[in-house]
Amino acid sequence: MRKKMYGLISAIVVAAVIMTGCGGGSQKSETQKKAENTENTSKEKFETAKIKAGYMPNLGSAAIYITAEKMGYFKEMGLDVETIQFQSGPPEIAAMASGDIQICQIGHGAHALCAEGQADIFQIVSTSLADAIIGNKDKGVNSIKDLKGKRVATSAGTSAEAIFNIALEENGLSPDDVETVEMDTNGMVSAMVSGSVDACATWAPNNKIIEKQLGDNAVVLATNEDYIDKVTFPDSFATTKEYAEKNHDVLVRFTRAIQKAMDYRAENIEEVAKWTAQFCEADEQTMLDTIDTGNWITSDFVAKGLGDGTIKKYYENQQKVFIDSGRLTKEVPVDNYVLFDIMQEAYDANHKN
Repeated sequence: MRKKMYGLISAIVVAAVIMTGCGGGSQKSETQKKAENTENTSKEKFETAKIKAGYMPNLGSAAIYITAEKMGYFKEMGLDVETIQFQSGPPEIAAMASGDIQICQIGHGAHALCAEGQADIFQIVSTSLADAIIGNKDKGVNSIKDLKGKRVATSAGTSAEAIFNIALEENGLSPDDVETVEMDTNGMVSAMVSGSVDACATWAPNNKIIEKQLGDNAVVLATNEDYIDKVTFPDSFATTKEYAEKNHDVLVRFTRAIQKAMDYRAENIEEVAKWTAQFCEADEQTMLDTIDTGNWITSDFVAKGLGDGTIKKYYENQQKVFIDSGRLTKEVPVDNYVLFDIMQEAYDANHKN
């Protein structure tokens, strides 16, 4: 995997672990079965496909790419993946439309663009707990209600903005009651520290950086967890409809690699956080502090959720948030833009033995 933002990442060769069975029984252990499945998968032959993919520098996004690379999952699937860093989902969708990238990982906010027909979702990878509204006590901000008349930094079309709007509504306010300042997440850090804004709607790891920089003056006003009873915020991989139609096999192979990376991340989150910090050239401890900012779901969880309708419900409830906030004007069948068949086909291929 080549990372356009920061140059080449050295490939790490993962040694195969050979499990020796005990006794004369014919029953195989789960570890042996998994090892054999991995061996069988590695024998599959694919024509190499090159993909340019967008990511954001956090555990919900970059971690999947670096895990798939380090563990050899992209290589197993015959994929040469070049990654390009973005600060939020909407610019990724725009980059796909212009042909600069073919695939990207998006947070909650950019899913509205998919509902509008600008892209298709093909794999859910986590549910987010990463968003936070942070105020500066020194600016007289101690609660959401204190934001009335204050300058608040936001990034349009993002999951953090969605949380911000829900929080305002829950506290009897509207976006018109505050002075919103549009900026990317990196700009929010300096703006909060300098005092040029009074609060911000951001996400990990920048929320942790702001909290550290402001010290006792930092106050977390709201997070995803405050509204978990209202909506689940899925993080997903997306592509254009045209790419999905013309490259079905490649998309399934990519999704197979992603599902394997999801499983590894769920079981080894601290190790993956360290990899991600190095990959993003970020502070390791700051990245480790964000390991609680997502529900790191597994491919088995997704397969079960596809069967019982849970995954589809996530996207339906998410769309309701967009409609209630006025971001979308009408309901759209989620089957129009969520490729559940890709998720299932990838899972079945990975577990066919």
